Amino acid sequence: MRVIIAGGGTGGHIFPAVAVGHALQRLRPGTELLFVGAKGKMEMEKVPQEGFEIIGLDIAGFNRGSILKNLSLPFKLIKSRMQAKSIIKQFKPGIIVGVGGYASFPVLNAGQGLNIPTLIQEQNSFAGKSNKILGRRARAICVAYENMEQFFPKDKIIITGNPVRKAISEMKASDGEGKMYFKLHQDVKTILVVGGSLGAKSINESIDAQLDELMKDDVQLIWQTGKPYYEKAKNCAAKYSDKVKVFDFIKEMDLAYAAADIVISRAGALAIAELCIAGRPVIFVPYPHAAEDHQTSNAMALVKRDAAILVKDSDAQTQLVKKLKELLNDDATQRKMSANLKNMAIKDADERIAKKVIELGS
Repeated sequence: MRVIIAGGGTGGHIFPAVAVGHALQRLRPGTELLFVGAKGKMEMEKVPQEGFEIIGLDIAGFNRGSILKNLSLPFKLIKSRMQAKSIIKQFKPGIIVGVGGYASFPVLNAGQGLNIPTLIQEQNSFAGKSNKILGRRARAICVAYENMEQFFPKDKIIITGNPVRKAISEMKASDGEGKMYFKLHQDVKTILVVGGSLGAKSINESIDAQLDELMKDDVQLIWQTGKPYYEKAKNCAAKYSDKVKVFDFIKEMDLAYAAADIVISRAGALAIAELCIAGRPVIFVPYPHAAEDHQTSNAMALVKRDAAILVKDSDAQTQLVKKLKELLNDDATQRKMSANLKNMAIKDADERIAKKVIELGS
């Protein structure tokens, strides 16, 4: 079986794609996989690290900050679709899987034009425009949330959950092992601050501004800043080096979740899938500029089930540390959130999706 997996841009698209790739190779040994991403984006580095081949397209997304930068977009779309068509004709896949991100649309669109079966893996609770268009001709749409028939044909929807890295779906580390790994104190409440693979400016600035206030509560932090804020955060936390551990990127997220008592996070679909499995009480600060504000929709799906707290990005400076302190002192709410998160966890999403890919692509 030959499969193209297209998409990327952020860890939230890349890690599910890789998880499905590994699941396909487990369930159907000998499957030939080709990943297609966007040149210059994160997937061009991360996918080969997982042992997969990837080709990059000349494609970019719509720039909401500068209209002038979008002048070349129509030409890039035309060029990327031609590149995608050429890749498909050479590789001859039995099925194409789209995981979202810049490269997903031209590849699936070209595949549908050539009558090749396509499957969409929609991670979010609010589908983007590209996937809504592609969904009309896709054979199956794998989703993580209910009520997705407002975006896609009902008969094509399959609730599979979002795939996560194997280290997290099979989390075995204890909180003690997690704290030991990060060189933290065993008996101190631990907060994991993570803004996604690229960091989160509002979260970083809020923690930075109120770190002294937060440390009065005898807590310790694992703080993933992303590369842009790393040096500033390191300098800010220098005087608390035994209790505040700063990283630009954390690969061992299973150990970070194991060590944490409470998590502060963006509300990307992958982060939510991981947090449901980890069962750690969470305060979400959704990224407000995500397409169709889908991160707020993602977070609200959990807030409505008493599984999370939401702080708006614009309120982070005044509300984030305040809400965190309230939650730190409320063990009953922490226990309730943890139980509700675990009830929503789906640990085998990668294999559920892979089975559908095999069914359609064989």
